[in-house]
Amino acid sequence: MAPVNVSIIYYSATGTVHTLAKAAAEGAEKAGATVRLRRVRETAPPEAYNSNPAWAKHIEDSADVEEAVIEDLAWADAVLFGTPTRFGNVAAQLKSFIDTAGPLWQQGKLANKVCSAFTSTGTAHGGQESTILALSNTFYHWGGIIVPPGYTDPIQFQTGNPYGTSHVTGVGGSAGGPGEEVLQAARHQARRVVDVAGALKAGRPS
Repeated sequence: MAPVNVSIIYYSATGTVHTLAKAAAEGAEKAGATVRLRRVRETAPPEAYNSNPAWAKHIEDSADVEEAVIEDLAWADAVLFGTPTRFGNVAAQLKSFIDTAGPLWQQGKLANKVCSAFTSTGTAHGGQESTILALSNTFYHWGGIIVPPGYTDPIQFQTGNPYGTSHVTGVGGSAGGPGEEVLQAARHQARRVVDVAGALKAGRPS
């Protein structure tokens, strides 16, 4: 398989999506990809995140993760985006980053990239599918090749989300961060992305 470059670009407020992103990076690396794990810049004001101890702590704990730049999109053969849901949609922080990709899009440099997404919600019906589908709208405009996990591995029949890896926290959710089943799903999703990107890349003329 041709070498594959994968950018995993995410926004995480309290750490759940960060945990999923790290699992995805593990899966992609195990599949043989070169991986960039990148967080997007926090744009909320200090008074917002300082009002939530978990949010403020995660900002401090994740300070060593490199911040995403547009070159991370240009470099990648495949991109996995991670975001918590915000009223059934993409978090503003990640959307702001995506909105700066216009120049790459105009140059056709986002076309034919393999794209996939993962998310978390505070409640069981808090918008997991709609958030991933909202990201797919961006991929359509790029001319990206959307690769969902589907039901392509036994773990998917345990976690139940063919759109992309997801986790429920808070009211109606499981206590703490993602469990091993969800982390396995994130690793599988990333491996599938690498496999498809590698096959496409191998078939392209140099």
